[in-house]
Amino acid sequence: MPATFKSLLQWLAYTGLVVLAGGAMLLGKADALLVERLRLQVNDAVVPILSVLSKPVDAMAGGIESAQHLLRVAEENARLREERDRLLRWQVAAQRLEAENAALRQLLNFVPGPEATFRSARVVADPTGAFAHSLLVNAGSRNGIDKGHIVVTSDGLVGRIVGVSQRAARVLLITDLNSRVPVFVGAGRVRAVLAGDNGDRPKLIHVVQQGKISTGDVVVSSGVAGGFPSGLPVGVVADVGDGGITVQPLVDRTRLEYVRVADYGITSLLNDPPTVSRGGRAPLPDGEQDRVRADAR
Repeated sequence: MPATFKSLLQWLAYTGLVVLAGGAMLLGKADALLVERLRLQVNDAVVPILSVLSKPVDAMAGGIESAQHLLRVAEENARLREERDRLLRWQVAAQRLEAENAALRQLLNFVPGPEATFRSARVVADPTGAFAHSLLVNAGSRNGIDKGHIVVTSDGLVGRIVGVSQRAARVLLITDLNSRVPVFVGAGRVRAVLAGDNGDRPKLIHVVQQGKISTGDVVVSSGVAGGFPSGLPVGVVADVGDGGITVQPLVDRTRLEYVRVADYGITSLLNDPPTVSRGGRAPLPDGEQDRVRADAR
């Protein structure tokens, strides 16, 4: 009996809700303004209740967000502490190496090389052909450019200045047939000479310990003979085979727009040699000539 009564109550409640919903729909069709006023009054009564009920939910959501933020801050703090400790270790190592380097320089009475001065120039012509690889830049002697200056980019060595006018200069590329660059190859610092052949990949000649060179070795200038400073990146060994050792330059000459002309204080090997007198001897410097005249008197 109680179960039957419970079922009857549920059926009556369901029927009542359906009738109420139908009546509300009919009332809304019959008098829309009345329904709108009732809706606004219900909203006025319900909004304060919802505001009170939402405060604990908002507080809980804010607490969860604050906890998540604290966790993120803790993780970031731990990461920054680890990074700081690592940087401090590197700082100690760097300071130790700097002190050791300074002591060794003082012990060896090391004379550092001259500081390079740079001038930027734009490539205005590419007269490269089958028999020559060169560039023309829009800076000349009036800009302080001279024969023998080194031409580089951020990627590596381009070549050197071989001809200068007042407003322009000609750059001999390392791929030119007449180019010779003393280099070191690989971690073993194998000595060689990079010789251009008017191709895209110059070759290594006069290689010492040829068997220790392998594909992928880095090629840098050695500074031997004084034509180029040491340590300039040149290229990477591309192939080691029966046809010789070829090097892929780091600088793509076909995409050059701007270059840097560097003066490393190196005496140019391209300057005109001193004129020879009729007796077959080169003229003496001015100071030496004065001393010889004084001895003759």
